[in-house]
Amino acid sequence: MKKQITCLAILSTLVFISLRSFSQTETQGNYFTSFDSTKIYYEVKGSGYPVILVHGFSGTGQGWKTCAVYNDLLNAGYQVILIDQRGNGRSDKPHTDAAYANDAEAKDIMGLISFLNIKQYNAVGYSRGSIITSRLLVLDKRLHKAVMGGMGDAYTNPDWPRRVHAYRALMGDTTLHDVDDMMKYIHSQHFDELALALQQKYQPSTSPAELAAVKIPVLIIRGTEDKENGSETGLNKLIPKSGLVYVPGNHNTAIRAPEFGDAVLKFLKD
Repeated sequence: MKKQITCLAILSTLVFISLRSFSQTETQGNYFTSFDSTKIYYEVKGSGYPVILVHGFSGTGQGWKTCAVYNDLLNAGYQVILIDQRGNGRSDKPHTDAAYANDAEAKDIMGLISFLNIKQYNAVGYSRGSIITSRLLVLDKRLHKAVMGGMGDAYTNPDWPRRVHAYRALMGDTTLHDVDDMMKYIHSQHFDELALALQQKYQPSTSPAELAAVKIPVLIIRGTEDKENGSETGLNKLIPKSGLVYVPGNHNTAIRAPEFGDAVLKFLKD
């Protein structure tokens, strides 16, 4: 469990990469106002079929730029959309329960898609980003294809112990020593810990019944050494039109493997 909880921070090691100054001709970085007045930071690059990349816990959209899949998508002619989910990066970090409840993060993505006047799109999530992407499978009919990386079936349990322990520790519970490594890392950075706690408190689950009703193609990508987040084969069985691909690496490294980008491109093009 200790190792599992530590990996909650996927992509978070990339949070403090220096943010470049983006020119209009290269990348558009801007804000849109979401459904509850929360300001959400996003970037758009390219002009082809839109693909939104959804980062993991305590990460930002910038983390994707260190992964081969980001440039692979751009070089293949896709329009790539990055988003800092609420509570992270340049986006607002509200401190109310209502700001994170009832699929707020998925609604942010759906709102951004509407704001950009996009009629249909693909989504690629990793780790906690896959949990949010899973909600898009249920809530947004404009989603054409989805990739869920670094995720098994554990998140379908609304009382997932990993989520509960992370929330309690972020709220100050020091008795849960299985999350000591995670908290040591969180305390060493300049994160908004209450915002992170609320993300864990209201992290959505998607039920097996909801997944069974998904009609669009889904690709599950798993690192060969990734033991986090439950069973990938179990998740594969829950989603009717899903495929499962393995790439080299563990939970923290598989996303940066060239094979990850290759698998995403093959799936989107098929």
